[in-house]
Amino acid sequence: MAEERFIVEVEKAKDGGEGKPSMGPVYRSIISKDPVPPPIPGLDTCWDIFRLAVEKYPTKPMLGRREIVNGNPGNYKWQTYKEVYDLVVNVGNSIRACGHGYGVKCGIYGANCAEWVMSMEACNAHGLYCVPLYDTLGAGAVEFIICHAEISIAFVEEKKIPELFKTFPNATKHLKTLVSFGKVTPEQREEVEKFGLTIYSWDEFLEVGRNQSFDLPTKKRSDICTIMYTSGTTGDPKGVMISNESIITILAGINAVLGSRNEQLNEKDVYLSYLPLAHIFDRVIEEAMILNGASIGFWRGDVKLLLEDIAELKPTIFVAVPRVLDRVHSGLTQRISSGGFVKQTMFNFAYTFKSYNMMKRGQTHREASPLFDKIVFSKVKQALGGNVRIILSGAAPLSKHVESFLRVVTCAHILQGFGLTETCAGTFVSLPNEPNMLGTVGPPVPYVDVCLESVPEMGYDALASTPRGEICVRGSTLFSGYYKREDLMKEAMVDGWFHTGDIGEWQPNGTMKIIDRKKNIFKLSQGEYVAVENLENIYVQVSAIESIWIYGSSFESFLVAVINPTKQALELWAEENGITGDFNSLCEDSRAKSYILGELSKIAKEKKLKGFEFIRAVHLDPVPFDMEHDLITPTYKKKRPQLLKYYQNVVDEMYKTGNKPSA
Repeated sequence: MAEERFIVEVEKAKDGGEGKPSMGPVYRSIISKDPVPPPIPGLDTCWDIFRLAVEKYPTKPMLGRREIVNGNPGNYKWQTYKEVYDLVVNVGNSIRACGHGYGVKCGIYGANCAEWVMSMEACNAHGLYCVPLYDTLGAGAVEFIICHAEISIAFVEEKKIPELFKTFPNATKHLKTLVSFGKVTPEQREEVEKFGLTIYSWDEFLEVGRNQSFDLPTKKRSDICTIMYTSGTTGDPKGVMISNESIITILAGINAVLGSRNEQLNEKDVYLSYLPLAHIFDRVIEEAMILNGASIGFWRGDVKLLLEDIAELKPTIFVAVPRVLDRVHSGLTQRISSGGFVKQTMFNFAYTFKSYNMMKRGQTHREASPLFDKIVFSKVKQALGGNVRIILSGAAPLSKHVESFLRVVTCAHILQGFGLTETCAGTFVSLPNEPNMLGTVGPPVPYVDVCLESVPEMGYDALASTPRGEICVRGSTLFSGYYKREDLMKEAMVDGWFHTGDIGEWQPNGTMKIIDRKKNIFKLSQGEYVAVENLENIYVQVSAIESIWIYGSSFESFLVAVINPTKQALELWAEENGITGDFNSLCEDSRAKSYILGELSKIAKEKKLKGFEFIRAVHLDPVPFDMEHDLITPTYKKKRPQLLKYYQNVVDEMYKTGNKPSA
């Protein structure tokens, strides 16, 4: 790389030698060349983040939710930092009064709300491991996590209590105390007591510790703060152990990045909490808000009402997965195209003018066109509440055309980031007012070391003039291990480097572009992981299917598949339905595709697959995947990069015509 404007080289490249892949140079953010952040007095744990914020901003609004008046949503009603602190102390005393203390695993199951945060902070105060429970990993994931983590106390959203009961009786071997965020019915109480458990409503639980007081245990930076379960390639969820130090380090990195561009977070910032707190991405962002005394308002839990909540809350920081930003983009473009000739012409002229000033002349978004911001783009800004200054996209790649469009029309910084649960959400993030970072995830965040490792079997060379390879990460943001899975830790961590499984390409200026995935697992645009081999093993059970290759683009929200149908089964179906033609013509028949999609849908429902695991479009190829076209190995394993290259046009067409899942 010739330029390396945003990074500094800290170690030279290494030739792996015989049997080992080579590793490229090690780079670090130029914002801070140090491997660890300077210490902040008194800030050693996640509890300290909240405690210090309460001392500094006691009367500032911290947590807010919309009041419902006669069934209609009203204004946001706020609790101050001090009010939340008093409740957290109360919750912590109640936890201890029930016999749960330091090192105990505490589950939290439900949508983001003030009680979720209070429960989390009470865990931080008393040294319990916070273990979020969520069901997007599969039907049995909640039960698996409770049993695997040996969770003894769980806080549960009121409407999730029936779901939790589905984990009985297995989960009751570990669970002892349940706390509803709302009320508890007599029937629910009876069900719980059958198994010797105790259940409290939120108000009842607060009374348990009301007049009691417990000393807080001594906690260390190295202590585990949370265990977040994430999907494995084909097996059970993995419990990623994250320490206080990891979270504190990543927060120092966020503050350093934004501070370097005069965009630091502060007590005037307002954040909309709607991405799941059960994921590390939102957890880290909310910790950053608390550290800086910002206000956190919760959505009502309905994506169709999201824009209404945004309009009422008027956030300054908006964090999204690409699927949400894709919706914003498509909604805006539809509105523009239906606005009549004059409005379209005005918009297109304003867009071209501002885009040129930003991309070609290097002007900031505030300098590029103040007049058009006021008379054209202000309506877009108002749709996001009117105050948004930073939009951060993460969890999957953001389409380049969507990113460039939003950079112009939102009058806000569009930042794209990259990270995993194992890297505490943040490894790379793009910087404000850097047009040449478009389409990249930016340079490494401060206090993180990054290098590329060659992947010869995929043709990626970390020592080439354009370095490409598996992204490897080192530093104190890294996780502390997989809970009860030392074997997986040895696979993921080699010589102190965490191997992400993602293939990156260094850009000349020191930013990273994500170009591929090493393992057969990928993310869809809404951030959901898909274990493709596992799905193929399920779908190939359909009798009309000989072989299947499933693909999911991280820029799209659904799956597509290329299928080699079973000749005999397809011809029999055609005969029974009065459809004529040879095997080749049947494969092109839209009715045959609908039939196959129906069969896929049946087995998906039978196996209780999630909505994002359903296949929405198929291409039927009468010619089997073969070695002649380099699509399979001699042992009949699929060559996925080659399959994508071979069927690229087909895939593009399926994404144009596929049956997209409803929002």
